Amino acid sequence: MRYPKLVQKNMCRTPIHIIIHDEGLGEDGGPKIIFEDDNLYCNYQDTAKTVLTADKKLVQLSGAALFHEDFCPELPTLGGGTAVVNGVKRAIFQGTKARNPDGTVNYVELRFV
Repeated sequence: MRYPKLVQKNMCRTPIHIIIHDEGLGEDGGPKIIFEDDNLYCNYQDTAKTVLTADKKLVQLSGAALFHEDFCPELPTLGGGTAVVNGVKRAIFQGTKARNPDGTVNYVELRFV
């Protein structure tokens, strides 16, 4: 059975550079890169949230990138890393591979801080 794509390819037009880090450290003591690609396109959505503190207001920017396919099928899950989208470097704090009932990946979502 063929399942409908929830994120269409023609809606993914924002270029993005993705770097996914492994949980361990590399030889130089920095994060170990297990995936890197700068030829990806996504549907990017910015979000902002105002947090009131005792001294002042703080605006936290975040965002989400949706991909129409699994750009990294060799990894079962996507953890931390960085992404450069619209010229801004953002930290990845959550990755989701949304699966169909048969186990295939329908779309991938990355959330940023």
